[in-house]
Amino acid sequence: MGNSENTNEAQGKIKFTKQIQENIRQIKNEFAKDETLVLRKLENPDVGESYIVYIDGMVNNRLINQDVIRPFLEFHPEPHETVTLDVIQDQVMLSNSVERTSDHDKLIQAIVYGDTLLLIDGIEDALILNTKGWTSRSISEPENEKVLRGPREGFTESIITNLSLIRRRILTSDLKMEFETFGTRTNTKACICYLDSIVNKDVLAELKKRIHMFSIDGALDSNYINEFIKDSPYSPFKTVGTSEKPDAIAAKLLEGRVALLIDGSPSAITVPYLFTENFQSDEDYYLNYYFTSINRLLRYMAFIMAISIPAVYIALTTFHHEMLPLALTMSISKARQGVPFPTAIEMTIMLVVFEMLRESGARMPGSMGQALSIVGALVMGQAAVSAKIISAPMIIIVATAGICGVMSPRLKGAIILLRFIFLIMASFFGLYGFMFGALALMIHLYSISSFGVPIMNSSYTNTLQDKKDIMVRAPWWFMKKRPKYLSEDPIRQQSTRSNK
Repeated sequence: MGNSENTNEAQGKIKFTKQIQENIRQIKNEFAKDETLVLRKLENPDVGESYIVYIDGMVNNRLINQDVIRPFLEFHPEPHETVTLDVIQDQVMLSNSVERTSDHDKLIQAIVYGDTLLLIDGIEDALILNTKGWTSRSISEPENEKVLRGPREGFTESIITNLSLIRRRILTSDLKMEFETFGTRTNTKACICYLDSIVNKDVLAELKKRIHMFSIDGALDSNYINEFIKDSPYSPFKTVGTSEKPDAIAAKLLEGRVALLIDGSPSAITVPYLFTENFQSDEDYYLNYYFTSINRLLRYMAFIMAISIPAVYIALTTFHHEMLPLALTMSISKARQGVPFPTAIEMTIMLVVFEMLRESGARMPGSMGQALSIVGALVMGQAAVSAKIISAPMIIIVATAGICGVMSPRLKGAIILLRFIFLIMASFFGLYGFMFGALALMIHLYSISSFGVPIMNSSYTNTLQDKKDIMVRAPWWFMKKRPKYLSEDPIRQQSTRSNK
């Protein structure tokens, strides 16, 4: 199950007693060989022998000193006052969050998550004090979702910080946040976010069902969960959305989607996910709708060209010479003189080399990656053409396909795979193979769903309102309602623009 419980196969569950030394011994056994565990003894004659327990490096030492140790040691009750754990919790501890519990698994999990335990001799229960204080990366703009205009805040690895970034943008009690735990070993916290009045209840129920249907040792990133809950797991196309920008997640919540955030990951998951979202940019809604619509149409064209140009070139130059102008045919034939490889093999080699250069450029440090890309594209390409290993038209075709592929970063994996599939089919069957592959691709896309919503739903919906943010982005005053296939409440999102 996605919800996991902390287990200890060696010692079994801890069972606290009223004897504090026995409780401390059990904690030491539980954290044997862990030298980051700190057990600090506190002596207050009016309270009795006490201990605080925490993990060094996970807590804020200032909070422990000022909100736990100092008020505890300075506490002196009235002669007639009975000192109980409730008195310590309500009148002594200055921590903003104090919880009393006897759930021993919960106590252990609180220790490893950065909280501090307060144990008092003669009392079986313990207090969990909020003293979290680990360091985290500061808020910055995500590298892969940069915008020229609009918010530049990005998620960090702290789930509490990420939730606050969403809350700042949706200031309503209708925003619900439900916590889950993943990983039988890591006990990673996660949070489901949605707007209760507009969310598609079927999608929400399906998400909760799926996250409880699997078991995993650790969930260190959102993709661990993504691969378990996605529809069509063997498809190259995404059925679960991801984003590192809180404004993008807030916008999706306002449309009726559900978001899942994982502690330790700056990438949030959103469902359902439609195919048209691959061509939408966060910046589309911060710029003029004319400019945005042109850019979005270019992205659609670039996707088609990225997967089809190499295959069409192979089909035309190998099987269908008559479809090319004579001058172009002669130019290509002249450029290929002396090239030792068949056209299909030549194209395959160039595409593989291009992907190697792209991947190496992405993994290298910034300045070195740019230099490597320039050297690979200019020096190696020119040298290969001069040595008659590769023809010049092939360089143009591969470069054009590569540039077009960069315009759709969310479809990078699908583009690479489809490009090679179409290339193989065109190499054997010409344009007939390419058209057969294109038809199979359309059938595949129309057969995929994301949490019960077909990913191509927006393309064949009969409602004009649902088409105003697909191929183009209509002005805000035209988009009066939410997409009905995403939300159960298609009420107006905004009022109509005045013509005065």
